[in-house]
Amino acid sequence: MKHSASVQTLQVMTINVHKGFNVFNRRHILPELRDAVATLSADLVFLQEVIGEHRKHANRFHDWPSVPQYEYLADTMWPDFAYGRNAVYPEGDHGNAVLSHYPILQYDNRDVSIHGTEKRGLLHCQLDIPGHAGVRAICVHLGLRQGHRLEQLMLLCELLDSIPRHEPVIVAGDFNDWRLQADAVLTGCGLREVFVHHQGRPAKTFPARWPLLRLDRIYVRNASCRNPRALYRKPWSHLSDHVPLIAEICL
Repeated sequence: MKHSASVQTLQVMTINVHKGFNVFNRRHILPELRDAVATLSADLVFLQEVIGEHRKHANRFHDWPSVPQYEYLADTMWPDFAYGRNAVYPEGDHGNAVLSHYPILQYDNRDVSIHGTEKRGLLHCQLDIPGHAGVRAICVHLGLRQGHRLEQLMLLCELLDSIPRHEPVIVAGDFNDWRLQADAVLTGCGLREVFVHHQGRPAKTFPARWPLLRLDRIYVRNASCRNPRALYRKPWSHLSDHVPLIAEICL
């Protein structure tokens, strides 16, 4: 896809897709999720817990896609996508993905698993956004244990330190940071969380039907934000166990 005019804003969304199942894992809802995501016309979509392949589910569910979930969700809306495979098991694999309206020049998936337990990664993409020398997108899904998360946050800071200081960076995903400790680390790396900046605290995102915990985040560096929103209402409250977040990022 060719773009010529300089792009000043990006509509960004992040959602933990819960492997394409509803809150209680009783129903495969990926087709409904795809339709809902498409209505937002986001330029960048950060996905966590997205399945690359699952042979048992493919045989069990009649509407299981013939392509990886991230490719199915991209459909005709997002011509570019990147997948970072984190967890591998006999039936298949899952990880993080980024869907992009603009070309992804290159990407890598940095393994931040701690001591071989929960498999976690940082999916780092370099984007070709018209009018900008470089824009980075990093999709994050951190561990459940506090000690692991703190180590992973430091690894994220190492990655950020390797990126040229002038380039805009968007970091989004499921931080599992229910103790609200990420900001203390990430502000030292130059990141600013968009809900904290606008509303004073991260958004409540888990569980989706009765949100209590502030697990999901959108951070920026060398960029600003307008109108961050958490999508609490239907259909979103029935499509995942996490509330999706969206924001307009100004480059």
